[in-house]
Amino acid sequence: MKRSDAPAPLLIKNADLYDPAPQGITSLLILGGRIAQICPDLDERSIRSVLPDLVVMDVSGARTLPGLIDGHNHFAGAGGEGGFQFRTPPAQLTDFTRSGITTAVGLLGTDGYNRSLEDLLAKSRALDAEGLSTWIFTGSYQLPGPNLCGSTARDICLIDKVIGCKIALSDHRSSHPSAEALRSLVSSVRVSAMLAGKRGVVCVHMGSEETGLEPLREALRGTDVPKTQFLPTHVGRCEDLTRDAVRWVREGGAADITASDEAASRFGQFVVAGADVSRVTLTSDGNGSMPVFNEEKELVGMGVGSPSSILKTIGDIVTGGVADLTTAVSLATKNPAALLGLPGKGSLKPGFDADCLVLNDDWTVRSVVARGVPAVWDGKILVRGTYER
Repeated sequence: MKRSDAPAPLLIKNADLYDPAPQGITSLLILGGRIAQICPDLDERSIRSVLPDLVVMDVSGARTLPGLIDGHNHFAGAGGEGGFQFRTPPAQLTDFTRSGITTAVGLLGTDGYNRSLEDLLAKSRALDAEGLSTWIFTGSYQLPGPNLCGSTARDICLIDKVIGCKIALSDHRSSHPSAEALRSLVSSVRVSAMLAGKRGVVCVHMGSEETGLEPLREALRGTDVPKTQFLPTHVGRCEDLTRDAVRWVREGGAADITASDEAASRFGQFVVAGADVSRVTLTSDGNGSMPVFNEEKELVGMGVGSPSSILKTIGDIVTGGVADLTTAVSLATKNPAALLGLPGKGSLKPGFDADCLVLNDDWTVRSVVARGVPAVWDGKILVRGTYER
């Protein structure tokens, strides 16, 4: 099936549905790429009499979730610490769909000099054409950072795909902006987003410097700007930062955890502390370089973020008894959709985009439907990117 084909009517039967709250065994009727009806007793024969080209897929009681949202992905390529040979290549469509991801937010990283927002925006539109749903952040680690329309505010206000901006704090690679500069940035993001009918989020790459989240608190002190206008990410990087992030969320803020082997236990600290975990998200940092620095901040190793880490971490949270399935799945569905302001995403409800993830019992991907089109079914890839074999 080519993504350019109009999506055929689709009936998913016998799904153990989590929307992400549990709904029991039911069926979903998908029309025009959106969920038209959810009901346990949808009659296939009656539907087919009206829609003769109906495609029927019986998932035999498998857990069916909203497609995952990766709110932090370097899908146009990233990296560069250590030299140009460490630049990561652009992502492909199946990097996402094989990992259960149907929505992604792209951004630049350390390299705001050789990487361009123009290329990021073009890659976003390419992935959309291939079947994914994407948005982007303007900016990069540096402040002031790059933009497309003359300023961060104009990018957010004038470009549909731009939902916020990216900066870095408390990191030896950041530009260490003043509280005044941060206050000015978040204020301009808030106003421009209001004018465009967007949430407007400042995605804050957090390093391990001892200042932690204090620069954000100082920037907002004395203002009426909500703490959720900032979304600090990588907050599971170290124990001190995680504790500070738990405190930040309890103060009314939001935080993002990068999926990893330690992420489930890091998230558990929010749960134990009684923080409002609806304001916590889980992302992959996919396709981004993962530099390893020693105590002198010298590069001693390099890895690459994987989109598959989100689903693995969700499984770790549930099987490890940290939280129930609804809470864990919400970290990469309902929560980011609300915090980032992504319309029609994050839930399986009538009127929402038909982004569905069907799981095997071992937490691997069985099937994926993206905007009403089966992209993966019973482990077989049905839709590939333009240049994928």
